[in-house]
Amino acid sequence: MQVKHLLLIAILAFTAACSSTKEQVDENLSEAELYRQAQADLDNKSYTSAVNKLKALESRYPFGRYAEQAQLELIYAYYKNVEPEAARAAAERFIRLHPQHPDVDYAYYLKGLASFDQDRGLLARFLPLDMTKRDPGAARDSFNEFAQLTSRYPNSRYAPDAKQRMIYLRNLLAAYEVHVGNYYLKRQAYVAAANRGRYVVENFQETPAVGDGLAIMTEAYQRLHLDDLAASSLETLKLNYPDHPSLDNGEFAPREDEADNRSWLSKATLGLIENDTPLPPGQTRASQDVLKQYQDAQDAIPSELLPENQEAIEEDDREAEAKGKGRSWWSYMTFGLFD
Repeated sequence: MQVKHLLLIAILAFTAACSSTKEQVDENLSEAELYRQAQADLDNKSYTSAVNKLKALESRYPFGRYAEQAQLELIYAYYKNVEPEAARAAAERFIRLHPQHPDVDYAYYLKGLASFDQDRGLLARFLPLDMTKRDPGAARDSFNEFAQLTSRYPNSRYAPDAKQRMIYLRNLLAAYEVHVGNYYLKRQAYVAAANRGRYVVENFQETPAVGDGLAIMTEAYQRLHLDDLAASSLETLKLNYPDHPSLDNGEFAPREDEADNRSWLSKATLGLIENDTPLPPGQTRASQDVLKQYQDAQDAIPSELLPENQEAIEEDDREAEAKGKGRSWWSYMTFGLFD
């Protein structure tokens, strides 16, 4: 089935390329005839031809009786011809030139529609793409443009449809933020994951993604050992979303397994060879290397060069280390010369 879809896409793309040659518009046509032919092309869904005629009408008769209407219908022709950028530019131009036009709300509506469909191109129509995982830039633009329409023209006949699309877009944007939060969990970026989850909860209330945001917060705070924040997030999740998939009989089930930070040698030998033993508090691999270098250098000193009370010095060091008052790293690095 996918091969048939790809073949269809290739045929449509080839057809569009062959038909993209610019049509020559008769220069002797009157304003009324140009407008009539453009309307006929729109009715016949010949949108490329309609675009050419509407552009010719606007340029030849900029102050004619059909000039403003041609600008408005040019937005629609661009939109139907799957030219979202051109449609948005034409809509912005119309709004700027005719802010008091009785049909300016239609320009706002078409501008939002162009952004709404911008990511739903030819591939999205035939392939099962998850829109919540794609770049949300166009969706965010569309939401803002529909918001302008509904706030400036709340009684517009296009406002109800715009509001329904805004609900869909808001859910889509919230789901995208959840995908980002889960990605951060997978990459062990727990602070970033917690921030994304909180952003969903704070900015996308009444969307299905709020429960997922709380789950992300709970898991991230647990990994960060922020027990109070994790318990608060989990309690909110249980109270508001008791059937959330992350809850198993009331207990929280993390989405990602605990990070395994063992070395590749330890993983390959199933833990039989552990070359990275846990470090004591306050120590690092670098500090252990310094200690080893110091010990190797000390062992290489000939016995005749050692002080007569070497055994007493070593005994004092052992006692100090046992009491937690061992020598400083500076002392080790300078072999005790500056103690």
